[in-house]
Amino acid sequence: MDSDWLRDFLELSEQRNFSRAADARHVSQPAFSRRIRSLEAWVGTPLFSRGAGGVTLTPAGRHLKPQVESLLRDLEKARRETRDVGAQGMATLSIAATHALSFTFFPSWIRWHVRFEALGTLNLLSDSMEACEQVMLAGEVHFLLCHHHPDAPTCFAPDRFESVRVGDDVLVPLCAPAADGRPAWPLPPAAGRPSRLLSYSRASGLGRIVSGHRITREAAADMETGFTSHLAATLMTMAREGHGVAWLPRTLAQDDIDQGRLVRAGSEALDIGIEIRLVRSPDCRNTAADALWHRLTAP
Repeated sequence: MDSDWLRDFLELSEQRNFSRAADARHVSQPAFSRRIRSLEAWVGTPLFSRGAGGVTLTPAGRHLKPQVESLLRDLEKARRETRDVGAQGMATLSIAATHALSFTFFPSWIRWHVRFEALGTLNLLSDSMEACEQVMLAGEVHFLLCHHHPDAPTCFAPDRFESVRVGDDVLVPLCAPAADGRPAWPLPPAAGRPSRLLSYSRASGLGRIVSGHRITREAAADMETGFTSHLAATLMTMAREGHGVAWLPRTLAQDDIDQGRLVRAGSEALDIGIEIRLVRSPDCRNTAADALWHRLTAP
């Protein structure tokens, strides 16, 4: 008995027409009719009544239909669960990370914590915080690597999504230097010339932190927004080229600071200390994810 016969049976019971059912199953009508006859021969009794008004299920067909639906559901479940077990054996690891951390923190961090020779495949999805949250909530990745601050809201209920601190960072107000080496856009701003803010968009996790923090809210009140992006790297480029002030992760901007391409726009009192956290999915698990989590959380 071929499982395709069962799918043909269900399609014909819905369409009640051999021609339409054959089209839906992408086979010729003669081949479809042969498969229905083969199923009836295997069962040992007619399943359909053929008449001028169309095709209807016999009492035997009506009895068989819910059992076929249940059987096909069970087969699909068994296939899916078996595939998941196979994926666990391959030790595939999927991590979503915000753009800034993908470029700076992730490469050295993952090299330190994961033995690549024991890993089947490592998949990194790099996107905005908003996009990363969506794939995490959909159960499509094992972990999310992101910046975190208690003042910034997330979509992850702490009683469902575990997380662990894996690093630290600082958001620093930075701008290009003027000819004399001082900040071109100082904070507080010079008299008669408000400083220009290079702002994060709503899709950015860093943007939530900056907009939700008391220090930056107060500082931004005296600034005009000159540019918006969800990419910290883009804001850093705009700041380097003299277009305004951006609160940038030190891990991302350190080389520009060391080379003098970016300078502090204000004092350290305007800095925002933030954590780098790894959030674990409650829905996407395998042996590789379990091993990494154990390494990070073991006492």
